[in-house]
Amino acid sequence: MAMPRKSLFFLNCTESPEREPLLRDRHHNLRYNGLSQSINNSEDSCQTEYECVDATASPLSLNQEWPPRKQKRITETVKPGQLNIISGKFESLDFDICENHLLIQELRSKGFKFIIKKDISRWFIFCFIGIFTAIIAAFIDIAVNELTAFKFKNIKKYIDTCISKQCLYQPYLIWIAFNVLFVLIGSIIVTYIEPVAAGSGIPDIKCYLNGVLIPRLVRIKTLVVKVLGVILSVVGGLSVGKEGPMIHSGSIVGAGISQGKSTTFSKDFGVFGFFREDCEKRDFVSAGAAAGVAAAFGAPIGGVLFAVEEGISFWHQSLIGRILFCSLISTFTLNIILSAYHGHLGDLSYSGLLDFGKFDTLHYELGELLIYVLMGVLGGLLGALSNHLNYKLTVFRIRYLTFNWMKVIEAAIVASFTCTIAFLMIYLVNDCKPLGQNPVDYPLQMYCGDGEYNALAALWFQTPEACVRSLFHDDSLSIKPLSIFLFALVYFFVSCWTYGLSISSGLFVPSLLTGAAWGRLCGIGLNYLTNNEMWADPAKYAVIGAAAQLGGIVRMPLSLSVILMEGTGNIVLGFPLIITLIVAKWTGDYFNEGIYDIHTRLKGVPILPWEPPPLAITIYATEIMSYPVIAFSVVEKVSNIINILKTKSHNGFPVVNKDEESDNGRIKSNGRYRGLILRSQLIVLLNNKVFNENNDNVNFLEKINLKIFRNAYPRYMGLDKLKFSEKEMNYHIDLRPYMNPSSYTVLHSASLPKVFRLFRTLGLRHLPVVSDRNKVIGMVTRKDLARYHVWNHRGKMWLEELKISKNCTKDCLLNY
Repeated sequence: MAMPRKSLFFLNCTESPEREPLLRDRHHNLRYNGLSQSINNSEDSCQTEYECVDATASPLSLNQEWPPRKQKRITETVKPGQLNIISGKFESLDFDICENHLLIQELRSKGFKFIIKKDISRWFIFCFIGIFTAIIAAFIDIAVNELTAFKFKNIKKYIDTCISKQCLYQPYLIWIAFNVLFVLIGSIIVTYIEPVAAGSGIPDIKCYLNGVLIPRLVRIKTLVVKVLGVILSVVGGLSVGKEGPMIHSGSIVGAGISQGKSTTFSKDFGVFGFFREDCEKRDFVSAGAAAGVAAAFGAPIGGVLFAVEEGISFWHQSLIGRILFCSLISTFTLNIILSAYHGHLGDLSYSGLLDFGKFDTLHYELGELLIYVLMGVLGGLLGALSNHLNYKLTVFRIRYLTFNWMKVIEAAIVASFTCTIAFLMIYLVNDCKPLGQNPVDYPLQMYCGDGEYNALAALWFQTPEACVRSLFHDDSLSIKPLSIFLFALVYFFVSCWTYGLSISSGLFVPSLLTGAAWGRLCGIGLNYLTNNEMWADPAKYAVIGAAAQLGGIVRMPLSLSVILMEGTGNIVLGFPLIITLIVAKWTGDYFNEGIYDIHTRLKGVPILPWEPPPLAITIYATEIMSYPVIAFSVVEKVSNIINILKTKSHNGFPVVNKDEESDNGRIKSNGRYRGLILRSQLIVLLNNKVFNENNDNVNFLEKINLKIFRNAYPRYMGLDKLKFSEKEMNYHIDLRPYMNPSSYTVLHSASLPKVFRLFRTLGLRHLPVVSDRNKVIGMVTRKDLARYHVWNHRGKMWLEELKISKNCTKDCLLNY
């Protein structure tokens, strides 16, 4: 593995959150026509014992000297919360298959029976993922329904009593007490027990499937906190949904079942050991995410498209088929459980947690397409505004809410404010409608006459999912336009404030609810202007508005269009939905990124987009790579391996022959590239003491197999637990049977787009850069590529080289 590039920007967050020393490598207006320069004054320009390239070794260095000249140290002040910083904290997953001698030996000995067994096991795992994800979804739904029913029934009883007795402060205080109690418990378990369970988890799952290792993301403790937290958040009356966290929960189920063991409980069930690899685990996590979408919205095809659009970095036909199977199993299982809960066992009409209801009579005319485009523009504008406000609020939280108790108090304040504003709206707005006209679970009479209820109170006195369904299906006279406008205005800002709290929460339903409210307003206005024309249906425009609002915030047009089509059961609206979502995305992208991308940038995650930066063909591998390279010989001394592992934080090391002559003095090297070995592999070898005095591997190859590596996955033993005698420190390890001899490499003359596509498409973790004679001169990792970021803002596009943090503590990062 290579040492960190000294020519990058480095940020140190351990000293002060307000002033961090930076090192600038070069002015951004200079042409990238040479190797990156070193800025460490205490180092020689070429310090590695492996290789250095002179001006004739690369087509890039025609206009620049080699070795590069030294630069002086430059500092500047940077405040936390910037979008142009990559955290050095994150490590990458390795989706490449290590085709070493042990793997070849295993396949030869087990033959095709092993392949068939593995394939059958894979199908069973996908089935189990769908079943268990549905069970978790059903548990969340039933718990939320029961607890909200208990809360609203008691509050309604006190309100009905206190209307005549002039003691409305009592139900108000009871309402606040209920909400604050639930939210406090939910925030405490998230903040103090498992912070990675905060938010919906969708951005983190996207990062994981992209190839970034997020610590504690798919542990069982995270699942428990996520499930309990989202129940408490929804019951606590916050502007959140329970559908988004289902994607994270399903991913944890996929990661857990597929490994056949629990590292949390230190229990190995002895099954599915052959799936304990990053590349295999990734596929099961993708299936879990899709099953979560299917369970949340009753949209199995939408779940598959969500996994493809937002997650899967490497997919193929068979994987898509298995993910669809998993999603269908999830929807079917949830149907059975909920039908039994509602007393209609066998009536499979409960497709998901968010039931939009069926739209049998919706249709549209050609002239309406322009209206859908305009609604898409409005949704994009509102989405961009929401994202911008939430970004500013999140930066404020990073800078000032630095203690855990502050995060808990903020959640309680938001719960109190939401309850207060809802109670004030119910008290001040007298929107009376006759009972029985529309289904209402907990009708509040307030100051209405006998046989009437407050329609605005009905919006607040039910779960957000039920409120969306009401706006979709209630008739146009069920609530006054003024009430809808006030509700949409308040809910827009409350939901923006709520997202980012230290709680488990989802963004989908609050966005749908806000959009359904203003979309219904548009439908009512069109209905009034056209004298009740049939096509001006407020319910239809509520659906379009919901799509526009959600699309303007999250920017996922492909999967959202199918999710909404499946959720509403109306394929006729497919084209209007996709038009609206695309326009909303284009409009929002003109101003800023989607909300998930913004929070990913704020956390500094080195995520790689689908495509390389445009017009980057003039940037070459020698400019991207990190150097000098730390490498091992094919036969290495134990003491040398331990010393390097203790003093270096690298996770991959080239294996070279060090006994070869250099290239006529042009390239200083001790050998050619032979393969790549990971830190985790070296730790397993050292722990099992796979070394001897005679450099002979014959005895070890008979007893060492892939099982010992799979049993250690994914939490490997620390170096401090390894103990060796002085005699053992002088022993040697032959790395050839364990290294990956066919790992991918790239020539020094390769361009950034070529390096990027190879790295991104194959899901690599390390990509050695070699000379014309196959000698290692550098190493490309995820951070080296992620720092080349393309900004597209207000019609302008430019390429920026991001700053990379060196020692960023957890306080510099977010948990959303």
